[in-house]
Amino acid sequence: MSEARSAALGGAQTVDVMSGIPAELGRSRLVAAYTLFAAISILSNLGSQKIALLVYSGWMAVPLSVFFGTGVGLVVKFVLDKLWIFQYEHRDIAHGLVSFILYSCMGVATTVIFWGFEFGADRLFGTDTGRLAGGFVGLVIGYFVKYRLDKKFVFR
Repeated sequence: MSEARSAALGGAQTVDVMSGIPAELGRSRLVAAYTLFAAISILSNLGSQKIALLVYSGWMAVPLSVFFGTGVGLVVKFVLDKLWIFQYEHRDIAHGLVSFILYSCMGVATTVIFWGFEFGADRLFGTDTGRLAGGFVGLVIGYFVKYRLDKKFVFR
């Protein structure tokens, strides 16, 4: 942890050995921060989809907008998780790239959950509101699973 981050957090980083949660956060603050960051990422994802559909409404517009939104949400969530949830520092650019690739791989399973709900709701309801609501439910479930995967495999 950098000296500036350590000082901002009140000293050296300590981690609860049983939970792996940085002691500076505590369990309830961690849940609150993760929930807030998931909400920010969800809004980034769904907002980017909406913008993409305003820009392009032709062939394959919905799948392309979902793909675009997923990418935006991924980058936003990676940065927030890395800095604030896991308080993780990369040794160098190569290590950072490996971490992002691992983070993205963990996201593949959770993206299948998200897309399943979003495309399922699109098929079921046939409206933007229904599709986005399905996407929201899928993202909430996906983020719950993703935290566990990231903690175990990415930010260790």
